[in-house]
Amino acid sequence: MKKLLTFVLLASALMSAHAQEEITKTGLNFGPLPAIGYSSDLGWHYGALSDIYWYGDGSTYPDYVWKANVEVSRYSKGNTVLHSFFDSKYLIPGLRVSAAISWFGNKTTNFYGFNGASSLYLPAMDKITEAGQGLYLMKRNIFRVQTCFQGAFGDSNWGWAAGLTYWNITTGHAVNKGLSGTTADVSLYDVYVRNGIIPEAEKLGGQHLEAKFGVVYDTRDHENNPTRGTNLEVYMFGSPDIISKHNNSYLKLAIHFKQFFPLADRLVFGGHLAYQGLIAGNAPYYMLQSIQSINMKQINTEGLGSTCTLRGTINNRLQGNSYAWANFELRWSFAKFRWINQNWTLATNPFFDMGMIVSPYRAEQMKSLAKDLTPVATVDNKVYTAADLYTQQAEKLHMSAGIGLHVIMNQNFNINFEFGKCFDPNDGTGLGINIGLNYIF
Repeated sequence: MKKLLTFVLLASALMSAHAQEEITKTGLNFGPLPAIGYSSDLGWHYGALSDIYWYGDGSTYPDYVWKANVEVSRYSKGNTVLHSFFDSKYLIPGLRVSAAISWFGNKTTNFYGFNGASSLYLPAMDKITEAGQGLYLMKRNIFRVQTCFQGAFGDSNWGWAAGLTYWNITTGHAVNKGLSGTTADVSLYDVYVRNGIIPEAEKLGGQHLEAKFGVVYDTRDHENNPTRGTNLEVYMFGSPDIISKHNNSYLKLAIHFKQFFPLADRLVFGGHLAYQGLIAGNAPYYMLQSIQSINMKQINTEGLGSTCTLRGTINNRLQGNSYAWANFELRWSFAKFRWINQNWTLATNPFFDMGMIVSPYRAEQMKSLAKDLTPVATVDNKVYTAADLYTQQAEKLHMSAGIGLHVIMNQNFNINFEFGKCFDPNDGTGLGINIGLNYIF
């Protein structure tokens, strides 16, 4: 942390002396990069990605006329990312169009159970060891095709948004060369399947055609790097379960409120209040972690926990029918300069995040765990049964804090380095580290 602060102050002193008037970008602009990064939850990230921007004659800058993104990469813990994305406000007058097609191959994704505090977290079992492998691991592959359309209501700041997403998700027992394939590899996923919390019809995943529709209010001066303004999104999304037919039709409500205040030259306060909850139906367990959005800030937005919601908390730690969360941060653009004919900004963002489950998932079925005395883990010579993993504690507020460093090109292409720590060891014991793209809101 001291090294990061020293770097920030030194860079600020050097760059402020060389600050120049910003270039108005025109034409085609590339942001090719090796996909080199790190996530505490996924491991080292390697591959290639590129953001491609078309600014036309520059009249829309810092907005782009259109943007395309392509990524082909892997994580050292065995996960694969194949992703392409397109977005434009200007190709079709009066209509914003965005679309993405993605494949996420996860041989070992994290699964920590339902309803937050009522699911025990054993840090010693959150890794592959000879004593007991893969307690919090499962397999999950996602194929997703996503579209969204937006338009304005007259000349006002209000607008509408609608979209359609196809999901094909396969789940199962974790696949990893470190797992022996014996009963010693029992996972929490297996425990939930055995007790009927995850029904047989759901345990291997399913397919869903999900629709969304809502309203948007936006007065931000810039979408990707705002210094002032308000953004409100209220929308419903759901699936009639017409493909897999596992009795998993559902309808959810999502609300996102974002506010930005300039506090001083280059210093901005940003706040984000959010809610996502079930209105009707029965959402399958493998869709709980999906956080729908109008405009994609991350390739795959999930939570609650880790990169996109509660930074510093382990990945997808909190899963329930409904949850609320908040993010607050100070964004200080401590250096602005021109280099290789591009506009660059260096910024830091100390942050505070908090959230909780406000409506539990399958609470009655979870009670069956209290009767399951099957041993599932041994930590420090203590044997834990399946019943021990169900604490029956009331849900509480989960909090974390940290700081980030952002390298921003032309106010759009944003490489972030964020470090977070949760307050409760039941939400994770280490320092959460993420190297990725964009502010989370």
